[in-house]
Amino acid sequence: MQDVRGRRQTVRMPTYVAFLRAINLGATRKFAKADIAAATEAAGGEGVETYINTGNVRLASSMRSSDRVRGALERAYAERTGFEVPTIVFRSAELVAVADDTLELATPDLERHYVFLLQAEPEPAAVAALESRSEGGRRVVVRNRAAHLLLGPGYEQGNVDPWGVEKGLGVVGTNRNANVVRTVAERWCR
Repeated sequence: MQDVRGRRQTVRMPTYVAFLRAINLGATRKFAKADIAAATEAAGGEGVETYINTGNVRLASSMRSSDRVRGALERAYAERTGFEVPTIVFRSAELVAVADDTLELATPDLERHYVFLLQAEPEPAAVAALESRSEGGRRVVVRNRAAHLLLGPGYEQGNVDPWGVEKGLGVVGTNRNANVVRTVAERWCR
């Protein structure tokens, strides 16, 4: 971009973090990190980085809307893999807020903390219904586009969604443990 005198101006593009849902879960939904990076670049992403093989991607984009970025990524990922890859996109500041919430919600008896990252903010009635199921050391707290599943003693080992969070909220999402959310936010957003 040039200013009125013809000098080159630098335009800083927004940074986004994308979380891919349901990849690398069996033989038919493989999506290697190198392929994720290539498809993200094909969708217009710049400065692309990935973190672990669960579909965590950092990118800069000239698009100014998380929804537009998501659409471009989902099209590029489907073209690259041959299957749909639901994608949840956060701006850096949004993800930092989610990571900060993981620290605020931590309690000494917490055994597991899963964060469901959502494509859209859920309806208040769905949030109220899900949060009302909280009992003892097990509860769900929904803040904006993140649902925190906080599991204390007695949770079902190996079951990352014993309460059906995504289905209960009626919004497409993907989950990560709180440590991954904090690490990604620290690496890419602070």
